[in-house]
Amino acid sequence: MKEQAVSPKGNIRKQYRKRLLAVVLLIVAANYLGSLYFTRIDLTTDKRFTLAKVSKKILKHLNERMTCTVYLKGDFPAGFKRLATQTREMLEELQAYNNQIRFRFVNPSGSANPKKRMHFYQQLIDKGLSPTNLQVKTKNGLEQQTIFPGAILQYKGQEIPVLLLSNERNIPPDEVLNHSIENLEFVFVNAIHKLEQQKKPSLAYLTGQGEPEGKRVTDIFNSLHDNYAFKHVNIDTLPNPLLEKGKGDSVVPRFRALIVAKPQKTFTEREKLMLDQYIMYGGKVLWLIDPVLASMDSIKQSETTVSIDLNLGLQAQLFTYGVRLNKNLLLDLNAVPIPVRTGQSGNRPQIQMLPWYYYLLVTPRSNQPVVRNLNSIEMNFVSSIDTLAIKGVKKTILLKTSPYCGVESVPGIISLAILRQKPSPAFFRGPAQDVAVLLSGKFTSDFKNRMLSGLKSKVFPFRKSSVPTQMIVVSDGDLFLNQLKIPDGYPLPLGYNQFTRQTYGNKEFILNTLNYLTDGPGLISLRTREFKLRLLDKTKINRQRLQWQLFNVLTPLMLMLIFAFVVIGFRKRKYGKK
Repeated sequence: MKEQAVSPKGNIRKQYRKRLLAVVLLIVAANYLGSLYFTRIDLTTDKRFTLAKVSKKILKHLNERMTCTVYLKGDFPAGFKRLATQTREMLEELQAYNNQIRFRFVNPSGSANPKKRMHFYQQLIDKGLSPTNLQVKTKNGLEQQTIFPGAILQYKGQEIPVLLLSNERNIPPDEVLNHSIENLEFVFVNAIHKLEQQKKPSLAYLTGQGEPEGKRVTDIFNSLHDNYAFKHVNIDTLPNPLLEKGKGDSVVPRFRALIVAKPQKTFTEREKLMLDQYIMYGGKVLWLIDPVLASMDSIKQSETTVSIDLNLGLQAQLFTYGVRLNKNLLLDLNAVPIPVRTGQSGNRPQIQMLPWYYYLLVTPRSNQPVVRNLNSIEMNFVSSIDTLAIKGVKKTILLKTSPYCGVESVPGIISLAILRQKPSPAFFRGPAQDVAVLLSGKFTSDFKNRMLSGLKSKVFPFRKSSVPTQMIVVSDGDLFLNQLKIPDGYPLPLGYNQFTRQTYGNKEFILNTLNYLTDGPGLISLRTREFKLRLLDKTKINRQRLQWQLFNVLTPLMLMLIFAFVVIGFRKRKYGKK
């Protein structure tokens, strides 16, 4: 029998079928392997879609449904639309690693009824979200628009607010939005970590030396109770209440961190030894110390007061650890204004806001995660800090004054008369002074070479050097205090200044420092992420508008035509008659 001839067209069809079958099998195999092994590829230069290891570790602990309601839906300006888009992408990234996360976007201004809309606004404020008022251009002109750049996370019957917009001063709006986008992973993962952790980190607040209590610390205490197992501790009893027995014969700190805030009384040798041994056994301390006594209460009555050395007995101990709190006061041209009576108009006093050089407005410049992208911080009656070369101890400067700073010796006269004088360039010549520093490493005990008769604890053995630990020293105790509303007297949020109507970064700074001390650098290191802000050159756009419009329209067409000619030529050459 004659073999049946196979036409060229039949061979071509068989080749196409084989190729199609190979492609289908490849897709099926890729999908099967993808179901077995989870992976994601991030092709962006700044790796904005790559979660940190600490984020993935925290997400693994979610074992129940977590819902996230984001209030960034509506007709927003371009910047806030970008923030909403990046928020959605971040939540999708979190959801990819744990499908227990569900999210939705809600328009808080969706109701046409003004009363219902205002009631909903108040509900969001009560939950901890802060509104932002914008001037938006419409067909009818400029209109006020209220938005809530935040979200509410709900998990196992608990809920927590997440603020998505950074509150930074003196920087362009584009940079504020970019910093907000950079912090998205941190704010979401930090909130998830707070909700899923079964046991809150233990935190102690030292009392007994005249530390502030009552209304002046209401706001920060509320935040600390929400985030930590927060307790007050007095060190006037034996054995050391800051330490406890661990496994076997080991001794461990009873609290993850200790706050020493604005003490007013001198510490005894036994109390200093208790603090020292807490550090030697690995305890971490946030020191908020005023080395100089200065107060506005006397100034309000007589317009003058005297600054004197506040001898707490801690300066020598901190010197051993690597810092020196200087007995001086800093004045800065970058200052917070206060209301001052400058005259009388009929029966009404004339009040003017004038910069009070003793109230420093410190803007963080460091990329250290504790202070990166923080708003400016208000500090009152601040002293300078010097760091010392101590073997095994690393010093990281967290906060500095501006270069237009002057140093005033103590004792000295503080008077409102300085407000009526022109600032002297010779005095405010700098340089910038350190006012907050992070110490990390192994510290030497301040009692290493001292007689300890009657001071030693019989329960906890004396240590001459510490295990690796950290402490943060700030030369301002007032940073911890909130204002009281005048004349009603109720406490205001920490960082809010009722006279300037500005919210400074005091609260965020305190919470960041404690986050760093209690959880370590892992979680807070997410704040170091940096996304490049790639803005278009508006001048170049206006000058070369037509050129780029033609390029964008004609280039795709030309490429398509060239591709078509190449394909037609190839097919003619392959399948045409010889």
